[in-house]
Amino acid sequence: MAQLTRFSSMLRAALDGGYAVPAFNVYSMESIMAVFRVAKSLEAPSILALGERYFQNMRPATARALVDSLLQANALDNGCCQIGLHLDHAIDPLSCNEAIEAGFTSVMIDTTHLPFEEQIRITCQVVEDAHVKGVEVEAELGGLAAGHASHEFSTGVETLTDPEQVHEFVERTGIDALAVSVGTVHGLYRGEPHIDLKRLEAIRSKVSTPLVLHGGSGTPEDLIRAAISRGIAKINVNTEVSLAAIQRLREELGVRPDIHMADVSKITIQAMEETIGDYVSRFNASHRLHLF
Repeated sequence: MAQLTRFSSMLRAALDGGYAVPAFNVYSMESIMAVFRVAKSLEAPSILALGERYFQNMRPATARALVDSLLQANALDNGCCQIGLHLDHAIDPLSCNEAIEAGFTSVMIDTTHLPFEEQIRITCQVVEDAHVKGVEVEAELGGLAAGHASHEFSTGVETLTDPEQVHEFVERTGIDALAVSVGTVHGLYRGEPHIDLKRLEAIRSKVSTPLVLHGGSGTPEDLIRAAISRGIAKINVNTEVSLAAIQRLREELGVRPDIHMADVSKITIQAMEETIGDYVSRFNASHRLHLF
C-alpha cells in the first residue's frame, strides 16, 4: 500500500503551526481527485473523510484503493503531498473495524446519541481495536444541530460540549482527537453563525488533545481563525463543496443538455477544486508540508 500520513502527526503540526488541517468529505472518485489535486498544488496537508453515511456510494476498501493509485502516480511524478484517510461519523463500531482493516489512518466513532458512560465504553473498545493496528481515533462530545442543506444529518439537536466532562472523557477513552460542539452546524447556517469561543477556551484549558471542529461550511473566516487560535487543529467541510459542484453542473446543463458523463466528471472536479482551495486558504493550511 502507498504511504499515507499519520493522523496525529498532521494535527500536532497544525497546533504548532497555527493552522487547521482541512478534512473534506469524499464519496466518489471525483471528490477524492478534487481534494488530492488541491492538496498537491497548494502543498496542504489534507484529510479525505469518508462518512459511514456514504458507504452506499463507496466502501472503505474502494476508497483506499483509489487513494493508493493517486499516491503512487504522484510518487512517479516526484510529487509531494500529505494525505490522511479518515472514517467520519461512524455510529456502528463495525464500520470502524471495516475502515481499520482497509488501512485508514484514522476513524471517528460517533456516540453522541448515547449516555456518557455508554459513550466511554464503546469509544474505549474502538480505541483498543484501532490502536492495535496503528490507527488513531477521533470521538465527539456534545452534538451539532442539522442546518440547511445538510446531507449526512437531516435532524439533530445542538448539545454544546460540557468543558467539565472533557478531561474525563479524553483520559478514560485514550482518543487521539476530540470533536467539539461550540455552535457550528452540519450543513449551512440558517442564520448568523454564533461560535462560543469562551466555551472553546474552557475546553482547551482542560486537555492538550487536538480539537476538531465539524460543520466548517459557511463559517466566517474570522471565526475560523479565532477557533484555530484556541486549539482547533482539524476542520471538516462537506456541504459547500457539494453545492459548488451541483451549481456548476446546473449551469452547464442549461447550455449543454446533452453533455456526456465524462465531461460531467471533469466539470464537477473543477468546481469542487475551487471551493476546496478556498477553504484550504481560510484554514491557513497552504504550503504546510512537514517532515514527520
